[in-house]
Amino acid sequence: MTTGNIVKMFTELGDVVQYTLPIGQKKIAMNPLIGKPISLTYTGIINCVNCGKKTNKSYSQGHCFKCMKTLASCDMCIMKPETCHYEQGTCREPDWGLAHCMKPHFVYLANSSGLKVGITRETQIPTRWMDQGAVEALPIAKVQTRLQVGLMEVAFKDHINDKTNWRKMLQNDLVEVDIQAKRDELFEVCKKEITDLQDKFGESNITLVEDAALVKIQYPVLEYPEKVKSFNFDKTPEVSGLLKGIKGQYLILDSGVLNLRKFTGYELTIDA
Repeated sequence: MTTGNIVKMFTELGDVVQYTLPIGQKKIAMNPLIGKPISLTYTGIINCVNCGKKTNKSYSQGHCFKCMKTLASCDMCIMKPETCHYEQGTCREPDWGLAHCMKPHFVYLANSSGLKVGITRETQIPTRWMDQGAVEALPIAKVQTRLQVGLMEVAFKDHINDKTNWRKMLQNDLVEVDIQAKRDELFEVCKKEITDLQDKFGESNITLVEDAALVKIQYPVLEYPEKVKSFNFDKTPEVSGLLKGIKGQYLILDSGVLNLRKFTGYELTIDA
């Protein structure tokens, strides 16, 4: 039995994804628990992942209200990178922006609940794909800033979905897609938008990736649910069941599914 505040599970790409849950000062290897009963209980305490203070409600995945309102990492431009305003000199935390937003980013295609387009920092490949439960992923463009990647995603998502249907992802309800062929189609249909961005920022800063290898990802799942029932610690403080598998940041139990990332900063007791 272990008690502590949690953050999202760490992932490692292998034959199957390896999951580790940080809880307090400990780290629990989750893969060996698959096929066994597990119980998770919310103690009623939430601590801000930034300042550590207790908060009655979690904002922006584990922050207190004050930190949510003041941190650059909680700004709207994180959700809508095409609105990045670092170069305007109005970033809340310029040093943070320089370290996180003024860095190389990739546009990618992935199949999690169907084909989607997404973006991520170079340092978050392949973590981002595993967190989303993608079974296949392919980098298709590299740019030099978050603003650039946001503008490129805007151009692409007029032609392709940018959301994951988390229920279909957890049911493994997938449609086979030739991602490399779709990449080529996307390049062709968005040729003008790509050229406009290259003219604006320079061809060396907006680079199409045409030779990347397709990454395939397997998850440690014994059985996918036919119907998806999700748990919420704010409504059900104790969740238990047989752990059937893990995909994305979800625990798949025989009693329902639990998105652990949603409860970042919550203090839990885990008995497994």
